Amino acid sequence: MDKSRKNLLYLFELPHDPISLPRGGGKIHFDLENDLSRPPVVATRLGGGVPVETTPVPDREDALPQNLGTAASVPIGSPFSFFIKSHRQAAKDLCDVFMRTKGAEDLLQVAARVHGQVNETLFIYALSFVILRKKELRNVRLPSIIEVFPGKLIPQEQLMKAQLEVNRTDPNQSEPVVVEHGLEFSGTHLKPEHRLAYWREDYGINAHHWHWHLVYPIDMGVNRDRKGELFFYMHQQMVARYDMERLSLGLPRVQKLENWRAPIEDGYFPKLTVNNSGRAWGSRQDDTVMQDFLRNDFGLDFTDVTDLEIWRSRLFDAIHQGFMIDRAGKRVVLSDDVTSGKRGIDILGDALEADSNLSVNSPYYGDLHNMGHVLIAFSHDPDFAHKEEMAVMGDTSTAMRDPVFYRWHKFVDDTFQEYKLMQRPYTEQDLNLAGVKIERAGVVRNNEADVLHTGWNTRLFEASRGLDFNGRPVMVRLTHLDHEPFNYHLQVSNSGRGVKEVTVRVFLAPKLNARGQEMSFMEQRILWAEMDKFTVSLKPGSNHVVRSSKDSSITNAEELTFRDLENANIDPASPEATGFNFCGCGWPQHMLLPRGRPEGMPFQLFFMLTDYAQDKVTQPAARGCANGVSFCGIQDAKYPDTRPMGFPFDRRPPPTLLDQPVNTAADYARLENAFIHEISIKFLAERLNRD
Repeated sequence: MDKSRKNLLYLFELPHDPISLPRGGGKIHFDLENDLSRPPVVATRLGGGVPVETTPVPDREDALPQNLGTAASVPIGSPFSFFIKSHRQAAKDLCDVFMRTKGAEDLLQVAARVHGQVNETLFIYALSFVILRKKELRNVRLPSIIEVFPGKLIPQEQLMKAQLEVNRTDPNQSEPVVVEHGLEFSGTHLKPEHRLAYWREDYGINAHHWHWHLVYPIDMGVNRDRKGELFFYMHQQMVARYDMERLSLGLPRVQKLENWRAPIEDGYFPKLTVNNSGRAWGSRQDDTVMQDFLRNDFGLDFTDVTDLEIWRSRLFDAIHQGFMIDRAGKRVVLSDDVTSGKRGIDILGDALEADSNLSVNSPYYGDLHNMGHVLIAFSHDPDFAHKEEMAVMGDTSTAMRDPVFYRWHKFVDDTFQEYKLMQRPYTEQDLNLAGVKIERAGVVRNNEADVLHTGWNTRLFEASRGLDFNGRPVMVRLTHLDHEPFNYHLQVSNSGRGVKEVTVRVFLAPKLNARGQEMSFMEQRILWAEMDKFTVSLKPGSNHVVRSSKDSSITNAEELTFRDLENANIDPASPEATGFNFCGCGWPQHMLLPRGRPEGMPFQLFFMLTDYAQDKVTQPAARGCANGVSFCGIQDAKYPDTRPMGFPFDRRPPPTLLDQPVNTAADYARLENAFIHEISIKFLAERLNRD
């Protein structure tokens, strides 16, 4: 990687501090020429002996404040929210400035000059957005949001412990200070919801949510294939996984937030600070009521709870009538059985999320999803009477920490499910695949069949890349849920005379509901979590298919740290480099399995084989990774599966299958190309060995 591309990495370091402060462990210094407003640089922050490489940054007219549009309208040190339309416009204006650059060195100069003039989170978002989309920069890798903004994921108490430890140790000591952040989260178990804090506050799922909205932004002119449908599916899958975690702990499934005039029972106190400003994120007391948004400090029009109710009513009318009305007054049919154009779920997703550039009629159908986040995020101070900051529901990197996120998205998902239930049920012909039979299927872990283990593990992150601890290296060791790797095994017969390509679809769901009863098909239908989807070629006769859990189509590899990126030596032209940042999108591998129970918890694995000739999307071969493709698609390509996302559980079942009624998911296993198998997931309250 050339120098300019590598130096782009250091623009992500210390986003709250002057650009002239040394980076890269005190080795890199950006020198802004003719800029007397910047403080003088300290030659070294490590006590001497560390050579500093100076990179001169010339004046840039295109980085002057008057050429940045509304980018400077979001105050420095304040929260940045992509759910707020004025913030999205500021992001678009800054992205437009960055997109006009020519190559890494040009972007480096403009971004270094803009740094310090705009909000810190906005700056990192825009820089990430542009690097991800400029073809000449796709080998420039994005560092983990955890190290860029440790304050968004690590409680202030832990960061203060690190600062105190730095203050009491020898300033010339080069060994990093290591702070442990175990299982002490934002609340106690006196509140049942707090028993899930280890899951909601996990670094990986919050980084995933940030990265997904970076890949699929709204109002940014990005119109990727099946964007609206993927908004539905990815968030539906997150709610399903949250429900599985709740059932693992003996809690009922999450209840949707549908009465917006009733108190929100569970409050949330995040224990985080905003952009290292010393100001705390807004906290929500128990039994807080959503109120009309009457603040004037975010450039938003006043929004009433009634507005949300009107938008909801219009969307439900469209679902039940089977069409939406566009801005010209014409009907836009909503159906998932279209032969050309967008599926109805895609049109509905664009309108509900809502992307004003893609919505068929944004003035009429409104901004329901985004403004729901906003009204909840400001419910503690809706009129700015107390000058309180936004709550974590307003930021894509922190929203999943709050229990109300899942209640809100349960409402969003139920709206989509109302549409899905309006679609015709799948027929036996839709579900069947003649000539292929799954004889057996299951999982194996360490030579033990059908018993999977979860437990605790730890991961080190360098907090001092995002926050300045007097130039000292500071590491934070985070404890998180994890699982031991396992393999899927399928014994499949192909009765045809030639090779048959098939898509293997794997789902997981709890066997029992909160009452300890086996679930009906409709009760279990939206609990099925996709675990993997891949293609195999079946030779005539018997086939043994083995697939590692590490290769899951929904997951992303572990978050890469600054040190990982500095030490990586990847050829920019290699397949490993191309599309790397896009492939940072994906569910965290360590959260692939639900927790389960110490005594073991019964789950069901569902396998289905479908005809790849019907599933495949005809398009030029796309370069990039396979990980995370089910949730994130493929860069610059169509979504690589023609079937609706979540097939075959995205619709109600046929009334009968092979002339017998369908009551449970196990009835799908009457088809030879489907198989259901019971496994057990055991939670071990100990450190796992993943070797």
